[in-house]
Amino acid sequence: VQLQASGGGLVQAGGSLRLSCAASGTAVRLNFMAWYRQGPGNARELVASITSGGRTNYADSVKGRFTISRDNAENTVYLQMSSLKLEDTAVYYCYARYYGEYWGQGTLVTVSS
Repeated sequence: VQLQASGGGLVQAGGSLRLSCAASGTAVRLNFMAWYRQGPGNARELVASITSGGRTNYADSVKGRFTISRDNAENTVYLQMSSLKLEDTAVYYCYARYYGEYWGQGTLVTVSS
């Protein structure tokens, strides 16, 4: 199983980015899929998740601003991020769980003022 995260970059506060997590070796529709992030000096934290049944969950800090979704045909999970804040700066990691746990390599999101 491989998870390839992409879409990070530099964005101004208030802007938007969409992260992608392309999976191979597993089907995202079968997995518990999630995005985690780790900011400077912080522990890794759960940002958003989506179950195999399509139920989504968000950290309080991103509710109303971030949306997790998946495209079964593309076997990809997305994280749409809007109204970005300085504190959203972090490395974002894709995570999958289905008969095992898997992590992507991380993609850096930097929000500037």
